[in-house]
Amino acid sequence: MIHYGFTKELDIPYETVVELAREALKKEGFGVLTEIAVKEKNEGKAEY
Repeated sequence: MIHYGFTKELDIPYETVVELAREALKKEGFGVLTEIAVKEKNEGKAEY
């Protein structure tokens, strides 16, 4: 099976990475339009 994508492991907290990514996007004229809390959306739903 062929897998596409990139992976990068960092030794900094997830929240810090999110903040740095947002700043980098903003610097280039982009931004985050929406966020989806998948864990919260799936709470109380049956697992298969």
